[in-house]
Amino acid sequence: MRSRDSAPPQDIEQSNTTGWTLRQIWMLTVACCAVALVVAAMAALNTALPDLARDTGATQSQLTWIVDGYTLTLAALLLPAGALGDRYGRRGLLMFGLLIFGLGATIPILNDSPEWVIGSRAVAGVGAAFVMPATLSLLTAGFPLSQRGRAVGIWSGVAGSGAIAGLLVSGLLLEQWSWKAIFVSLAVVSGILFLTGFTIASSRQTDQAPLDLPGTVTIAAAVGLFVLGTIEAPHRGWLDPTVIGLMAGGVAAAVAFALVELRREHPLLDVRLFANRAFGSGSMSLLVQFLAILGLFFFAVQYLQLVLSYSPLESALALAPIAVPVMMLSVGMPFVLPYVGLRPLLSVGAAILGVGILLMVRLDEYSSYPQVALPLVVAAFGIGLCTAPATTAIVQNTPDEKQGVASAVNDTAREIGAAIGVALAGSILAAGYGRHVQPAVDAVPDVAKEPVSSSLAAALHVARSAGPQGEQLASFARKAFLEGMDEASIALACVCFASAVVLAAWAPGRKGSSPAPRKDEELADVD
Repeated sequence: MRSRDSAPPQDIEQSNTTGWTLRQIWMLTVACCAVALVVAAMAALNTALPDLARDTGATQSQLTWIVDGYTLTLAALLLPAGALGDRYGRRGLLMFGLLIFGLGATIPILNDSPEWVIGSRAVAGVGAAFVMPATLSLLTAGFPLSQRGRAVGIWSGVAGSGAIAGLLVSGLLLEQWSWKAIFVSLAVVSGILFLTGFTIASSRQTDQAPLDLPGTVTIAAAVGLFVLGTIEAPHRGWLDPTVIGLMAGGVAAAVAFALVELRREHPLLDVRLFANRAFGSGSMSLLVQFLAILGLFFFAVQYLQLVLSYSPLESALALAPIAVPVMMLSVGMPFVLPYVGLRPLLSVGAAILGVGILLMVRLDEYSSYPQVALPLVVAAFGIGLCTAPATTAIVQNTPDEKQGVASAVNDTAREIGAAIGVALAGSILAAGYGRHVQPAVDAVPDVAKEPVSSSLAAALHVARSAGPQGEQLASFARKAFLEGMDEASIALACVCFASAVVLAAWAPGRKGSSPAPRKDEELADVD
């Protein structure tokens, strides 16, 4: 094992972008467009749900699954898909994923029943699971280590801003056309990117180790069951037996996965990688980042549309400033990382993210846009500080022949964090709203009690038909929503602050991690 001082740590090696070839720039462009597509698809339908419910007759439960069906299949299949890319070729798996994604996006154009739309989203999630890890592993395999940091930083910035792009594009489309235009745009873009796949170079694992089927099955079950339990928690309750059973099953499958992998000669994911402080802290950081920011998005969009009466397009434009600091800092952090190490970037970034979310408690029914933008921009600075360094720590502390799996770990951390964040924020928001709106529920007729108590959107619908008392009901319901939003903001901020403390102790400093292993046989040497 090389000593700590014999070479600069992989996770803090100096980046150098001089000498990028046109082929590398084109590969980066295609990879960024592809990851932006699949991330945008996660958020794009949020602005269209009211129209989709009206046109298809979808219930609230079906609307939830139209959004979450995509996340479930995506998260469950990321690690197996990344391993297949390493084995059979990353470009081929990228193109396969784009083909499946496009097929899934086409289905609702032809059949718009809620069941078919849910199925289409699940199919698109399968395709996205092959696309996401391939985009990053193509870059880490296609750029030499000295040039890799900035490429990963650009990819991270695009991935972090993709949800905003999805909201913006869907808002623009809904101004002129129906919700089906969103699926048309997703299908067309995936088709174009599929064709561009023929123009980029591929890469694959040189030694053809046997496929780890037990590991593939157990990790898909672990992630799938845990995410499914997280999705169901806001509706059933966190102590519901079904939710507890699903999440316990996910944890049990994860333990089984770890035991299986420790005993295999050629594991899908060598779990000893998490003993590397840079790899482990980077994975944790990404999970917390996406837990916090997707939880923030969940109630921020509702606040803008239901409390401040923004249109879908206006709410997307209001969130757009988040993308600016995320992109700028993600590109710049690879240059800072060699001088300061992971510890200050990950811990300070998490703390600033928490401060931004905590500032949401200052907002009310009459807040101006500058007041709204302040917490969003502060949170974006926190994300920008730590997202590229966290991804760099993962991919540069994984053997070159396992870059697809490293990329899948990066993406899986994001997806699990996003699912937990939406579920956590949704549960706290719903509980807080229900508790504070109860006096209004007691005062309305029996036929209106259930909708008023269920959500602000339903309460505002009742208020519009309630005559002179409607405005009073609407104002009371908005205040109840703000109480729930404050509670959710405080909870997410506390998660960020707690993670900042953990990362300050766990993440390596400038000289605090050993060089990443470059071959599987060296994994036993990681710290």
